[in-house]
Amino acid sequence: MLIVESIAKIRRAYFVQKKPIKVICRELHVSRKVVRKVIRSGATEFRYERTAQPLPKLGPRVAALDALLRGNEGKPARERLTLIRVFEEFSGQGYDGSYDAVRRYARAWAKNRGAVMAQAFVPLSFAPGEAYQFDWSHEIVVIGGATTTVKVAHVRPCQPDVFRPGLSARDAGDGI
Repeated sequence: MLIVESIAKIRRAYFVQKKPIKVICRELHVSRKVVRKVIRSGATEFRYERTAQPLPKLGPRVAALDALLRGNEGKPARERLTLIRVFEEFSGQGYDGSYDAVRRYARAWAKNRGAVMAQAFVPLSFAPGEAYQFDWSHEIVVIGGATTTVKVAHVRPCQPDVFRPGLSARDAGDGI
């Protein structure tokens, strides 16, 4: 990977010192292709990032690893296998690849799975008679002389007249 300093040396040698590409390659130990790329582009930094990770050994066995990860996800937190244990169990099923491939795949799988599960839509208003609004709160109350914190469920119909004839929205209040 070229760093900014190397790019500056190549440009200085070519544009300021007027050295030919062949000489620059010999002095800085870089290929002609690299020198031409630096001279032609205005970039100050070059990075290579792989867009798709090849899975030569893991590819045919992805379905089995998915099943193992899904089964592990369904267990309680204390009973879940670590990635090393997942790899060992997967190796016991006939996988002969590396731990790193399994680890990378499992982390990407968990990240995608979390993104799918995190998407939710909760409507904040409802059509009249369609539903009700529900909320939890913590309230401090005195029960039998002892002060305690309790969880309270607040339920409010969106249109109280539909559920309880004779009551207006003003009379219904916050809770039932």
